[in-house]
Amino acid sequence: MLNQRLQLKLSQKLSPQQIQLMKLIQLPLQELEQRLAREIEENPALEAGKENDENLFDESNDYNEAEENSNEDEINVEDYLSDDDVPDYKLKSNNHSPDDEEKNMPFISGVSFNQFLKNQLQTFSFEKTDSEIANFLVGSIDQTGYLRRDLLDIIDDLAFTMGINTDIDSVKKILKTIHLLDPPGVGAQNLKECLSIQLKRKNSSASIKTAIKIIEDNFDMFTKKHYKKIILKLSISENELKNAIKEIEKLNPKPGSAFSESTKINATIIPDFTIEIIDNKLNLTLNSRNAPDLYVSNEYKNMLSGYQESKQVSKSQKEAVVYIKQKLDAAKWFIDAINQRNQTLLSTMKAIIDFQKDYFLSGDESNLKPMILKDIAEKIGMDISTVSRVANSKYVDTPYGIKLIKSFFSEGITNDQGIEVSTIEIKKELKEIIEKEDKSKPLTDDQLTKIINKKGYPIARRTVAKYREITGFPVARLRKKL
Repeated sequence: MLNQRLQLKLSQKLSPQQIQLMKLIQLPLQELEQRLAREIEENPALEAGKENDENLFDESNDYNEAEENSNEDEINVEDYLSDDDVPDYKLKSNNHSPDDEEKNMPFISGVSFNQFLKNQLQTFSFEKTDSEIANFLVGSIDQTGYLRRDLLDIIDDLAFTMGINTDIDSVKKILKTIHLLDPPGVGAQNLKECLSIQLKRKNSSASIKTAIKIIEDNFDMFTKKHYKKIILKLSISENELKNAIKEIEKLNPKPGSAFSESTKINATIIPDFTIEIIDNKLNLTLNSRNAPDLYVSNEYKNMLSGYQESKQVSKSQKEAVVYIKQKLDAAKWFIDAINQRNQTLLSTMKAIIDFQKDYFLSGDESNLKPMILKDIAEKIGMDISTVSRVANSKYVDTPYGIKLIKSFFSEGITNDQGIEVSTIEIKKELKEIIEKEDKSKPLTDDQLTKIINKKGYPIARRTVAKYREITGFPVARLRKKL
């Protein structure tokens, strides 16, 4: 049976402008610069540079706030339109640093990793079809240097996308040629094959031969560090095993990463804030590197003025006024949004500095207080999601290095003295304990828990295991060394 009923429901939705503002807040500096350039290109009413009117802005404005000029020069659009507020034409935003210095950051230029591999293929002699297969295989290699796709899937793709019918033996033969490319180990389908390829390209010393046997015939025992079993199976001494392991440790488990890291384009981290200590006081500045001054076009204002002076108003003139007004409103909104973004970033970072003042003055991580997103959100009167957008994507240049803002947030626990301490301090303590342990007898999680508890941090074994993983240390068995 169907029923009809009337139901009132309240729901909160973000306007398109609010969504765009949230996106602007989330953008780190380099992406913001690209967004600014795109907006200037797409909106002819938005211009960059310095307007010739000296009264347009005040250089003493710390927060880059937009300024409203006198109403003398405003155009009365109501002769044409009356559906909206009159836009302000001479708004601008000064996004330069106070010293007005343009800072140009040099960037690395280079080819992509896959292109680097394809360039090497040109040194080999292939038949046309084999060349196409080789290029397809290289194109399937990921940035770490591995070919992780199943060869049968690749054969199917070759048939469907390129009309090339081949078999697995032919593909394997071409893949062996790819294994000759640099960096060594590239094109491997798993870690075992990657290490084996690298070892076979080294000299054939006794240690290398032993290392190859370990990787190819005893890989499972090696990964589990069952060294005594390997010694018995290969009938070698402990010293011979040590020498072989030294050779294996020299290998790169991710051969593509070395290339991609050293040639990554625009890989430089550009901090969004800078914190300096001047006379034992913290000074915060928002980095506005190469961000242009923004203002609404005088040319568009003059165009509107010309239409106002016209005695006859045609349909085409009204359409032109509508278009101009849309562009002016969009430019005004964008400038306001940039100003609001900058204000939000500054207020958020200032609140973080106030909260973590002891740390920023000393650089000692033990001075970091437990701080969660809610603490800062309440302090600045904004939503937690806004603080999260700032913290997750922004960096700050401190006297102690460039830090991700997110790294200053942590939960807290109460130590045996009743003082609340940050989990960052506990992780640092745990890291120091593991780094100083006897590597021939690494500490288990139970032993680590007892030590950390004795130091005054009452945390459970499962928490110790979680922090150990977060700090990048494997279980005790995998930390063992001969």
